[in-house]
Amino acid sequence: MRRRSASLGFVVTATLLAGCTGGGHAPSTVPARAASAVAHVPRVRALTFPLPQPSRRQPWRIKPAQATGIAGFGSRDSIAPGDPYALYVSTTARSFRVQVFRMGWYGGLLGHLTATLGPYGGHVQPPSTVQGPRRMVTTDWTPSVQIDTNGWRPGAYLLRLTTPDGRANFVPLALRAPSSAGRVVLVSPDTTWQAYNTWGCCDLYDGDGGGFDSRSYAVTFDRPYAQEYGAGEFIDRELPVVAEADRLGLAVDDVTDVDLQRDPHILDGATAVISMGHDEYYSKQMRATLTAARDAGSNLAFLGSNAIYRRVRFEPSSVGPDRVMVDYKIGSIDPVSRVDPSQTTADWPQSPDPQPESSLTGAMYDCFVRAKAAVGVVVDPSSFLFAGTGVERGTKLPDLMGPEVDHVSLGDPTPRPLEVLTHSPFECPQGLASAADTTYYSAPSGAGVFDSGTMRWVCAVYDGCETDAVTGGVVRRVTDNLLLAFATGPAGRAHPAHDNAAGFGS
Repeated sequence: MRRRSASLGFVVTATLLAGCTGGGHAPSTVPARAASAVAHVPRVRALTFPLPQPSRRQPWRIKPAQATGIAGFGSRDSIAPGDPYALYVSTTARSFRVQVFRMGWYGGLLGHLTATLGPYGGHVQPPSTVQGPRRMVTTDWTPSVQIDTNGWRPGAYLLRLTTPDGRANFVPLALRAPSSAGRVVLVSPDTTWQAYNTWGCCDLYDGDGGGFDSRSYAVTFDRPYAQEYGAGEFIDRELPVVAEADRLGLAVDDVTDVDLQRDPHILDGATAVISMGHDEYYSKQMRATLTAARDAGSNLAFLGSNAIYRRVRFEPSSVGPDRVMVDYKIGSIDPVSRVDPSQTTADWPQSPDPQPESSLTGAMYDCFVRAKAAVGVVVDPSSFLFAGTGVERGTKLPDLMGPEVDHVSLGDPTPRPLEVLTHSPFECPQGLASAADTTYYSAPSGAGVFDSGTMRWVCAVYDGCETDAVTGGVVRRVTDNLLLAFATGPAGRAHPAHDNAAGFGS
C-alpha cells in the first residue's frame, strides 16, 4: 500500500512497510507429512530470559509534522572516514544544520548525536524531471555543503537535516571500517530502498499514473528517499539488528549492498555477512561477491525474505559511478537481453539466464501472506539457534511470517544439508495454500547460511511492527544466538545443518 503527501512542492510517496510488491512463483502446497508435523501446536507461555528494550526517549527521531520543507541526498551511499562527501539539500528555509547521529544501542536510545554541523545556507533546488523512455526520475541539484568526515567512527549513520523552525529529514550513510576481516558485516539493502523510492513520482513498480506499465525502468540515487522521512527503510528494517549487534559488543563493519558491486573484495575475511530486511535487488557482480564470501567460509544470514530476486545492472550518473540502477523486470523488453543475456534484468529465476536465488539463500521467494501475518511454527527446536528460547516442536509464534515469505523448493537449486527450522502454513492472496520456511544450511566451505523467510524478522527483534511480544522475544534470542555464533567463524563446522528438507520442501 502507498499513500501520497506533499513536501517542498514535490509529489512524495511514503512506502508503508506493511506491504510492498515483489515478484512471485506459483505457491507450493503443504505436503501431508509437513502438515502432520505442525498439528496440535503449543505456544510459548512466558519468556525465561532477560529482554532489554529500547528507551521510549529517542531524540534523533523525526515526528510526522516535522517532515516537510527540507529533503536531501548524499553524493555516496557509503564512504571510508575522511572520504569526500557532499550533501545535496533542498529547503524552503534560509538555513539548515546537519545533526550527525551514529546509530547503535546506546543504552536503548538507538542513536547518539556525535556532531552538529552548520548552519549552512538553504535554498530550493530545481524540481525533479522524468527523463526519456526509461522514465527515470532525476534531479539537477548542486551540492549544498561538503562534509569533512575525518575522525568519524565507522558505523551506520543518520544525518538529520534540521531547519531553524524544527523541520527535518534524514540522509542515511554507512562509514566502512578499514577492512571487513574478522568482522560481522552488516549490509544496508540500498538498492531495494531505491527500487521502492517514489520521490518525484515513480519507482520500479508504478509510474506517474500509478500503473505497472508506466513504471520506471531505471532509478537514480541522485534524489532523496521518500520512505521513513528520508531514511529509506533503515529504521524499521535495519536499525534493530544494528543496535543489537552493538549491544552484544560485536566487531562489525557497515556497508551497503552497492559496495558489493563496486568492490569484489569488500567481504574478504569477514566472519559473517548479514543482509537485513528486504534485500531484493542484486546485480551479477553483487551476487558473485556474496557467493564468493560464502565459498571462502563467511557465514551468511538473510534476515528478511525475497532476497536476490530482482536482477539489475548499474550505470554512472553525473554525481558518480553506480548511481543509476536499471531494471526492466521482463527480459524480452531489456535492450541488452539479446546481446548479453547474463546482463539482462529479468528476475533471477527467469529466462534468458535463470539462476534461482535458492542456490545461495537456501529458499525461494513465494508470495504475499493473505492475512496480516502468518503464525510461525517451530519444527526443529533442537537447533543451536533456538537455544534458551524454551520453544518446543510445534510451538506457535504469532505475527511472524509476512508480508512476503520464502519457502523450500526442492525442484530448484537447493544447497544440502538444509535444515528447516520453522514451517508455517498460510494462504497466498489468490487463496492458494502454501507454507513459509525458516532455514539453515551448512556449505562445503564450513559457512552457515540462515534465511528467516519473513520480512518481519528485523522489526520483531525489538517487538516492532505490532509483533506478538513472545514472538519478539524468541526472534531476539535467535538473532543473538546467530550473531554470536556467526561472529566466531564458520558456523557450519561448529553447527552443521541436520537435513530434514525432504519432509517439508515442495
